[in-house]
Parts: sequence; structure tokens; C-alpha cells
Amino acid sequence: MPETFAAKTDDSPPSGGRGPLERLFGLAARRTTVARELRGGVTTFFAMAYIILLNPIILGGAKDVTGATLSIPQLTTMTALSAAITTIIMGFVGNAPLALAAGLGINAVVAFQAAPVMTWPQAMGLVVIEGAVIVVLALTGVRERIMNSIPLALKHAIAVGIGAFIALVGFYDAGFVTSSATSPPLSLGVGGHLSTWPSLVFALTLLLMIVLHVRRVPGAILISIVAGTVAAVAIQENATIKEGGWGVVTPNMPDDLFAVPDFGLFGEFDLFGGFAEAGVITTLVVLFTLVLSGFFDAMGTILGISDEAGLVGSKGEVPRLGRILSVDGLSAAFGGVTSSSANTVFVESAAGVGEGARTGLANLATGALFAVTLFLTPLAATVPAQAAAPALVVVGALMMTQVAKVDWTDQDLIIPAFLTIVLMPFTFSITIGIGGGMVAFALIKLARGRWREVSVWLWPVVLLFLVYFAIEPIEQWLDVR
Repeated sequence: MPETFAAKTDDSPPSGGRGPLERLFGLAARRTTVARELRGGVTTFFAMAYIILLNPIILGGAKDVTGATLSIPQLTTMTALSAAITTIIMGFVGNAPLALAAGLGINAVVAFQAAPVMTWPQAMGLVVIEGAVIVVLALTGVRERIMNSIPLALKHAIAVGIGAFIALVGFYDAGFVTSSATSPPLSLGVGGHLSTWPSLVFALTLLLMIVLHVRRVPGAILISIVAGTVAAVAIQENATIKEGGWGVVTPNMPDDLFAVPDFGLFGEFDLFGGFAEAGVITTLVVLFTLVLSGFFDAMGTILGISDEAGLVGSKGEVPRLGRILSVDGLSAAFGGVTSSSANTVFVESAAGVGEGARTGLANLATGALFAVTLFLTPLAATVPAQAAAPALVVVGALMMTQVAKVDWTDQDLIIPAFLTIVLMPFTFSITIGIGGGMVAFALIKLARGRWREVSVWLWPVVLLFLVYFAIEPIEQWLDVR
């Protein structure tokens, strides 16, 4: 097993035994303990809890073809419910520390590409179809064959790229790195300077996390997140922070701890109405985008996190991969049923892996906390990105160590591996990073007369990615704008 953060934070031997948890999750075989799993699960929840607030903002801020909008309270309930159920199912069925929730990027496709040309129930019906397509690909073994046909070096490159990607997500969500329409496109803080209280909270939380990490303190990530949240609440109460200065989550102490969940959006989907409303070609284009994004975003995340957790075999195989992929597809469809958009494996699961998670037991802790937030939404809204994002930076650094496993002397792999790694953070998309690497790999093999060295399962994928990259001119040619 590669040396990871989890291996450093707890010197106690793995617990074996024949208890129910050992039989269900095989803790001893994966050299982990109940304490590590629960710690990892809680850490993953804190790292991705922002989705409970952000997903409703994205979906609730868009209008469908009739001008209708979705209820923010109902979306909040459905986002938490969907994440809780799918994460727990993944824990039991896939036995992997892979938490799921409404996917960022996919929800944007639903909100800004699907909804403007059809009603909300029809858009969510399209999400159900997307999940069904992915399930069929998983059950027939096609998705697993595609994943297993990716060269091992590119699988390691995917893990490295995801490490860089989640680190950038952490820096950006915390406001440590900001974007601008002027040059440079990315800069430090505001105007190249760190001059705000939220930036200070992020920096101090990150420094504390690093110190606890090198000191091998058990629960270093979780301790730091809690400490950062306490500091943020204290600063918010006593300092003047401009509105929106913390980002999506402002660390205010809530007036009420409890909220009554509203399940009104559950089951509000229309499977095939979108084809009649928007037209067959337009709907198929949207469906293609949803399937490709959901398929490869999850694939890259599963490979990258499994690699970091030491679960990938010598040939790049992932335990229970077929089950994991099937649950991922079912979870995407369930997101349509709940009107919370397609669920997918969250890259923030890496934070839990960094804290020690190695089995599906961690998912039970994460899922349980999502279930609790159905009633404690105000309390969940106290953890700002500045307290949780440092975990993504630290774990991103740990995932970058996988770069040593790439053979940088192989001329056929240098450029594909490089593109896979850099395109993920540069384009803010795991899918584009995977696509760029695959297309480059196939092109180089073709140019060198070694096209037979490319798996027969990869050629259709390469063609799909070429269509994906050229989707704008194709849409114009088909006149579906």
C-alpha cells in the first residue's frame, strides 16, 4: 500500500475479529480500524457539505422553458436526502470510501442547457435516463472494460490530475485564489493580496493541518476543520465582513438548530416529455453531454481515489468495480427522481481517504450525517469553505505523489500523461482531462503505426471525445441552438 496520510496518523494495529463490521467491510484486510473509518467518513462530509447549499443555488437560480423555478427549501431537502441514501448504498454494495451527491458541472448542464428548452420534470426525467444508460453500460460490463483498458500510466496520471484539481478547488472555494476577466486570469486573493479575514482563516487552518499532519496526529484533518470553523464563527460575530465575503456558506450561529424538511419535489419527473418539448435532436445532444460527463467524471474520481487509498491492484484493477459503477449509475438516476440533479462520486471523498477511510464503513458515517442535516440544515450551514477547503489542498498534495509511478521515459506516454494531469485543473474538468489524455494517446499510437496497441474498447471512447470536443460546431451544423 502506498504511504498515505492515513498510514501516518494512527499507529494502532488494524482491528480484525469476526464481528459484523469485519464481515461486512473487511477492515483487517484493508488494514484499517473502525475509528479511522468513522473519522474519514466525518471528514468527507465536512469537505462536501457545501453541496447542500450550493446545489439549490445553482438549480434554484435557473428557469425552465415555462419560466418556472424550483423551491430552494425543497431542493435543499432533496440534495441532502439523495446524498444520504446513495452514499450509504455505495458503502454497503461497493464497500468503497466513495461518497456521492449532486454533481457540480452536471447540475449546470441541467440548469442551463436542459431547463431552458423543457420543463423541470422533463429535465429531471432526462437525468433518470442518463443514469439508466450508465447502469446498462455497467451491467453489460462495457464501462468496466473501458476502465480496465486505460493504460496503467494514464490511471496514475488521472490520480495526479485529480490531486491538482481538488487542490485548485480548495484554493478557489476559499477565496485564496480568485479569477478575473482581466490579466492574469487567476491571482492571489484580491488584487494579488490576502487582505480579508476569511483568507486568514483559510491560511491558519491550512497551516494547522500541515503541522498536525507532519506530527502524525490522529484526526488531523477533522481537528483542523473544527478549529477553523470555530475561528470563523468567532470572527463573523466580532468583525465586519462584507456580504458574500465567506462565499456560499457564512459561518453565522443559527437562531434555530432544527428545520422541517420539505419532500415536495420527490418523484416530480417526466421521462420522455423532453423529447416532445425540445425536439429529439436537441434532447439527444443534452443527454449525450449528461452521459459523457457523468460517465467519465465518476470514472476518473473512482480511479484516482482508489489509487490513493491503496485499493488498486498491480494491473490497475479496482475491487468490486462492477458494483461501484452500477451504484454510481443508479445514484445518477435517483438524483432525477429527487429533482436534485444527477448524483456522482465526489472528489472530496479524497479528504476522507486522507484521514484513513478505506472501506464502505466510512460511507455510513458520511451518509448518516447527510441524513441528520435534513433536520439540522441551519447547523450544517456554519462550516465555511475556508475551514473545509484546506483538506482538499493537503490531500491534493498527497495524491500528487502518484506522479512517480508514471514512466516519463516512455515517449508514447509523456504527452498523454501530461495533458491528463494539467487539463483537469486548467479546464476545471475531470472529463476534459481524461478526454485530452486519451485522444493524445490514441493519436500518438496511430502516428507511430502502433494503433493495435490501443485497446479496442478505447477507440469508440476516443471518437466520442472528439464529438464532445466539437459539440459546439456540431450543434450549429444541426441547428439545435
